[in-house]
Amino acid sequence: MALFPQDALNDGVRKREVFGWAMYDFANSGYTTVVLTAVFNSYFVGVVAGGAQWATFAWTLVIAASSLIVMLTMPALGAYADLHARKKALLAMSTAACVAGTAALALAGGGDLWIAVAAMLVSNVCYSYGESLTAAFLPELAKPDSMGRVSGWGWSFGYCGGMLSLGLCLAYVLWAQGQGMPATRFVPVTMGITAVVYGVASLATFVLLRERAVPRAGAAHEPGLAGALRQLARTARSARSFLDFSWLLACGVFYQAGIAVVVALAAVYAEQALGFKQAQTMMLVFLVNIAAALGAFAFGYWQDRIGHKRALGVTLAGWVLMTLLAYLAAGAALFWVAAVIAGLCMGSSQSAGRAMAGVFAPAAQRAEFYGLWTFATRLAAIVGPLTYGVVTWWSGGNHRLAILSTALYFVVGLLLLAPVDVRRGQAAAEAAAA
Repeated sequence: MALFPQDALNDGVRKREVFGWAMYDFANSGYTTVVLTAVFNSYFVGVVAGGAQWATFAWTLVIAASSLIVMLTMPALGAYADLHARKKALLAMSTAACVAGTAALALAGGGDLWIAVAAMLVSNVCYSYGESLTAAFLPELAKPDSMGRVSGWGWSFGYCGGMLSLGLCLAYVLWAQGQGMPATRFVPVTMGITAVVYGVASLATFVLLRERAVPRAGAAHEPGLAGALRQLARTARSARSFLDFSWLLACGVFYQAGIAVVVALAAVYAEQALGFKQAQTMMLVFLVNIAAALGAFAFGYWQDRIGHKRALGVTLAGWVLMTLLAYLAAGAALFWVAAVIAGLCMGSSQSAGRAMAGVFAPAAQRAEFYGLWTFATRLAAIVGPLTYGVVTWWSGGNHRLAILSTALYFVVGLLLLAPVDVRRGQAAAEAAAA
């Protein structure tokens, strides 16, 4: 059996186009890996904010503010992209802005709080736009019964891109530390490396990926924001027809809140609770990316075999186990085990959620529905890290209690997944398209 079968793709879709689409996951994963997970988050807390007691909470506020902007704008942006067939053009603009924002993070040194905040807002907002817009191409490329594996191809390849960016940064950090350089000298260089990899790797996407959508009938009479908002209002009025998608959104808010904690604060937890150094943290995140790549790739095939709902449920149970192990870890060894489980679950659950959203999205509203999925994930990115930040603040810096509280999000996500009926949701999407 071929690992990348042609019959997993829709008619007229060539494998090189799927490669171009997956290259965007490859390109933008360096941003999450280096900026949000391994390097800049702990640098923000320890250097930019000077290790103040409010520093972790300030970092979570920045993540929350950027997520709020995305929540308020992405659904309308997605509706606009569908109406005017502009997914690829909007993806190009958001990519350029994210690369510029990432490069601007290099300007932030000790005490440069507002430079860091401004650059983070621009880069994280535009990263989220790009992630949503590229996901909306998935149903155009993959057949409904192959959505899991094709989504897994992208996620697993994406983690390879994250490892490339992190590996280059780790090599430089180890060399710089060997030269006695402070973090204020080597962290800015890692931001530049990440921006370059993002920008260069994404070029393959814009060369190979096609915009198959055509402008909707009457789009010329619904220009700009007004038309997009009217389309969103039409979708809201028919929400009862998309009951299973609504349950998936509610489930996504909770389980993605837990994932957002791991992405945004794993390095902070490792350094503050377990005493990890910068190089150790980067090596830990490198291992997580390896596990995530393997998990996303293999899990996508399994997901198509056993069903989207059951597969997502298994990963959420794995997340509960991971948070308990992280809480119990008194030293590095058990935390490394928890990190491997986190990697396996991260790639799998992210890919599974993206595939399920694609199954429930009507053909003419894919960017809009992925915009709504992004609304749920960005709400999660506010609630999850803010909860962690509040718990550490109220408990006088108790990171163990904060990571334990994260398990509740995965438990609630499991409960909200129970009412989802995949066949019913897929039938609703097909009826809306018809």
